[in-house]
Amino acid sequence: MWASAFVVIRHVAHDVSPGALGSGRLLVAALVVLPLVLRRGWVRPTRREWTLLTVGGIGWFGIYNLALNAGERHVDAGTAAMIIQIGPVIVALLAVPLFGERLHAWLLGGMVVGFAGVAVIARGSSTSADASLAGVLLVLVAAAMYAVGVLTQKVLLRRIPSVQVVLVSFLMGAVTCLPFSGDLPGIVADGGAELWWIVYLGVFPTAVAFTTWAYALSHTDAGALSLTTFLVPLIATLVAWLTIDEVPPSLTFVGGALAIVGVLMTRRRPRAAR
Repeated sequence: MWASAFVVIRHVAHDVSPGALGSGRLLVAALVVLPLVLRRGWVRPTRREWTLLTVGGIGWFGIYNLALNAGERHVDAGTAAMIIQIGPVIVALLAVPLFGERLHAWLLGGMVVGFAGVAVIARGSSTSADASLAGVLLVLVAAAMYAVGVLTQKVLLRRIPSVQVVLVSFLMGAVTCLPFSGDLPGIVADGGAELWWIVYLGVFPTAVAFTTWAYALSHTDAGALSLTTFLVPLIATLVAWLTIDEVPPSLTFVGGALAIVGVLMTRRRPRAAR
């Protein structure tokens, strides 16, 4: 479902503003998960948890959507999905000051290789007529916000139900996107294809996918779960090729492979740590 989101965003990016695409998607998602929260019951967050909810909601769901939607106006769906894979490297980096994890050689080496992969992707995109460095940088911002979201959610899910965490995050993200959503009322009134693509994004890649992700995150290690997203670029590239006849520049695949190798390196631990 996440992989399909990159393709849909790319398909409508030039017809819908980044803010309208983000806020519409998140408001639909909030409506879908609201009954689940009402059925489960509300757990009152502490002041610290409200802070984490705010950071995660504004970062992962607000800034992430604005940056990714704007970035996909300049880079293809497969390239965007590959750049997002640098997110687990950023997770490993931020886990050092936040969770006291050790800054070991594998972590440093993985960061170098991972960011080298992004540089290669940027180089490959610069040779494409439709891509630009600005697009790569915007998607890289989205990857950083993904990392912030994973880290804040991992703490929140220790006590707060996953559906409540995602509901609050959806609403905070939607509020963040709303000031940039001037065309959303017109899209809703028109009731055209763009509206139905927004509904699709809200129901499947957002409500269903993020809820199941949060549930999985509450039952496993954040780093291990992040590795499962390696399938996303492959699926996104395949779907984009089959549906909108779009294939990333050849250098993008080299950079994507480097990014994945970098993430794998950050997940290794020194023998003493094991």
